[in-house]
Amino acid sequence: MYIGFQHLHSTLAYAALILLVFSTVNAIYGWVTSASFAKKDRITGLVTMISVHLQLVIGLVLYVISPLGFKNLSGEAMADSTSRLYALEHPLTMIIAIILITIGYATAKRAHDDRTKHKRIALYYAIGLLLILSRIPWSSWPG
Repeated sequence: MYIGFQHLHSTLAYAALILLVFSTVNAIYGWVTSASFAKKDRITGLVTMISVHLQLVIGLVLYVISPLGFKNLSGEAMADSTSRLYALEHPLTMIIAIILITIGYATAKRAHDDRTKHKRIALYYAIGLLLILSRIPWSSWPG
């Protein structure tokens, strides 16, 4: 079961990252050009947010069943950078990134003008993307 969830988490990460990059670039373009916030922009942002939430749920399941996650929280694990990455840094950073992405989408929905909608998605999704990229375990990914 653990290996299956691990492969699912790694595979879906590609889709989530591609969607996040696309949504961020699309929002930056809309913000810079003052383009209208069309239905496609709303759907792109929503699908991206759903994909990262799905990744979070799968990741939390992995965290609970993995020998590298919750079971590895100890003083000794904090001294080892790889153990610390899996047990603390990766999950905590991903949760923060996904919270920011969610805030970005929610505040964009409430904005009144199109440029502000693009701006909020661009900023929050870009920060979320940078946080995610900073804590992907590159040495074991794809894994």
